[in-house]
Amino acid sequence: MPMPQEYQLASQHYESFLTAAREALHLTTRNQTYTCVQATLLVFRHRLTAEQILMFADTLPAVLRAIFTSGWSIDDFKPEFGDEGDWKAEVKAVRVDHNFSNDETPARVAAVLRQHVDLPRFEKVLQQIGPDALRFWGFEASARI
Repeated sequence: MPMPQEYQLASQHYESFLTAAREALHLTTRNQTYTCVQATLLVFRHRLTAEQILMFADTLPAVLRAIFTSGWSIDDFKPEFGDEGDWKAEVKAVRVDHNFSNDETPARVAAVLRQHVDLPRFEKVLQQIGPDALRFWGFEASARI
């Protein structure tokens, strides 16, 4: 069996995502962009159970999946999902000395990510996780439950 295209084209897909995210975040470097994307993914990951992490990771392109799962520990889990204010503050607090995130970062990363995933599959998994997950990634939860 040949190598799946998802892996053959992983770098190209990631570069496309990173370029779109850099533009949406109004940043100048790949490193700045990476930190904002990583922070957003990690803040979301902390709110998921192990099973939910695996379900969500499976919806992501290969390199983003690796970023999302890298360094994961079961001890990271936060039982309270929090609200948008919590998410924004936590995104800004990740690697604070190297982080260019602002209050718009989670929503802008979410908008770009939605353009780089299989959207119906992505939304279906978020529905299984719950309304807070839908809101985190920019879906109106009340209309879909």
